[in-house]
Amino acid sequence: MNIMNWLENRLMEPLGRLAQNTYLQAIRDAFVIFALPVILTGAIFLIIANPPTSIEWAPIQAWANAVEPIQAQILFPFQLTFGIMAVTVAFGIGYSLGERRDVDSVMAGILSMLAFLMTAFPVEDITKIPFGKILDYLGGQGLFVAILLGILTTEAMRFLIKRGFAFELPAGVPPYVMRTFRVLVPFMVILPAVWILEWIVWANFGITIPQAVLELFSPLVAASNSYPAALGMILLMMVLWGMGIHGMNVVSSVAYPFWMTQLAENADAVSAGATAQGIVTEPFFHMFAHIGGSGATWGLVIFMLLSRSRQLKEVGKTALIPAVFNINEPVIFGLPIVLNPIMFIPFVLGPAVIVTINYILFATGILPPVIIQPPFTVPIFLGGFIATGGSVLAGLVQVIDAVIAALIYWPFFKRYEKSLIEQEQSAQTG
Repeated sequence: MNIMNWLENRLMEPLGRLAQNTYLQAIRDAFVIFALPVILTGAIFLIIANPPTSIEWAPIQAWANAVEPIQAQILFPFQLTFGIMAVTVAFGIGYSLGERRDVDSVMAGILSMLAFLMTAFPVEDITKIPFGKILDYLGGQGLFVAILLGILTTEAMRFLIKRGFAFELPAGVPPYVMRTFRVLVPFMVILPAVWILEWIVWANFGITIPQAVLELFSPLVAASNSYPAALGMILLMMVLWGMGIHGMNVVSSVAYPFWMTQLAENADAVSAGATAQGIVTEPFFHMFAHIGGSGATWGLVIFMLLSRSRQLKEVGKTALIPAVFNINEPVIFGLPIVLNPIMFIPFVLGPAVIVTINYILFATGILPPVIIQPPFTVPIFLGGFIATGGSVLAGLVQVIDAVIAALIYWPFFKRYEKSLIEQEQSAQTG
């Protein structure tokens, strides 16, 4: 308990503040609210254009033969959804941060999006630039600049308006006119400033700002795709949950741009017929580690349903339906796992073991790469199948992961169950 107390007193407060950081919340909202619907829509066409030909089944082969002549046309919607992911994120961050900073959120989103677009194109005759040449930098490879500009342009807009650099019209002016003139000065200051900066970078280095930033961040992207990074992330998630803090929210608020960069590069590689290298993506955790919810607690729910303890059986009944959709707050707070030194050990150990196994499976090519981010509520087997673009093996690995986690939970569960049964019997005789 000394370790638990130390974690709660020294670590949880700063990490809790981090999870509530305004900028990180705006980034998370931009991906989940704005970018995710675009990504899921594009992913449908990626699946259609790349049938799972590893399955030797006549309908699959017929599907593959049918789409082969028109694959480029089928991939068109995919390329214009995944391909503008960063544009969507730039708008989403401006909008979300604008709401939190009490400025016009729509105008903040538009300003952020336009500023990002100015950085993505070379400063030359735009009519001679092939759109396909810059499409990568409007998507996954431009995410870091989209995030930076989403924050910086919104804060600059807020600063200028608060300092009086805005046209304030009489009260009788229609609201839509007032809205336009209030942001006119920030637009006329910020967009030219971004254009000048892009021109300087292009004129001196022959690359755009997204290209320059991607080169700077490439070591971090590579490091985030390593096994130590994956293990560190899952351990931090579980430790935070053990203290009652939403671990996935804290970690994803920092790691999401890296995960989405890997996911976008995987999807681009698969659509081009190349080998995808990204392993540590958002579905790597939500689909393959958080089976039944954070901590891979599907097996634990089954154990509780079969338990001789009345308390555990009731928690199991409550937790069963949410577990189907990978929601396990009834387990975390009802068992409870939070601040429970017995159950905390398998809660951390189980996910660490299955993350290790899964990383090996992806790294060795036994499992195909993750190319789609399904909603986290997609049930077991279906989640793995969809995330990998139709791999039955990936769905089976989810089931195997759940079994492995259950075996790790078993001895700790029996010890905890025994103590609860003794308490219940004592209460009856007392």
